[in-house]
Amino acid sequence: MIAYLPLIAATFLLAGTVKGVVGLGLPTISVGLLGLVMPPMQAAALLIVPSMVTNIWQLAAGSSPLAMLRRLWPMLAGILVGTWAMAWVVNAADLPGATAILGIALVVYAVLGLASVRFAVAPTNEGWLGPVIGAVTGALTALTGVFVIPAVPYLQAIGLEKDELVQALGLSFSASTIALAVSLGHSGELLQPAVLGASLLALVPALLGMAGGQWLRKRISAERFRRWFFIGLLLLGSDLALRGLL
Repeated sequence: MIAYLPLIAATFLLAGTVKGVVGLGLPTISVGLLGLVMPPMQAAALLIVPSMVTNIWQLAAGSSPLAMLRRLWPMLAGILVGTWAMAWVVNAADLPGATAILGIALVVYAVLGLASVRFAVAPTNEGWLGPVIGAVTGALTALTGVFVIPAVPYLQAIGLEKDELVQALGLSFSASTIALAVSLGHSGELLQPAVLGASLLALVPALLGMAGGQWLRKRISAERFRRWFFIGLLLLGSDLALRGLL
């Protein structure tokens, strides 16, 4: 783990910067990049502390999240159940295709982002669709450590305003981080003292990056930045998928 500390610091600095600019991307980039040199779930273990703290920061920057929590609780409950159920059925640390699954998930997310695909979900459908979306997101979280598909497209589809969407993403990512931390802790394999120490150290570059990203957001085109983010994610996901399949 010590040998990877420079890479871990650089990865979380970049991931934090992206999150500061566009409001998401920390788990996607960190697990994706670190997945090039270590199993995805070991990379996910490093994500726990930076993800939780930056999500709290993101939530604290807006209004009270209670109203959004009342609206999204079925999806959030689905995330918890889906993550723990999949972790109970499959040990992702020993799953041979975990890297390929991670790569494919990143490619799908990048393609949807680049194509500017927009779905629409009627409020009357949120009651039954939310738990389903949450459960699928949770299952993929347990397998890959990345919790953007299909939660992010769903949250973009339910008609939230910009600030509401940022808050909803923070709640979704917080629930996924808690569920992932519990499943990793229960496995007893990945949340070792060395890993927890590295996760705590990763918090520093993540916070620095997020602060820098929020500064950049006022000075650059967020849409152009987002486009390059998805292009990079597409290349990274393609590489991971090929590595896992070959």
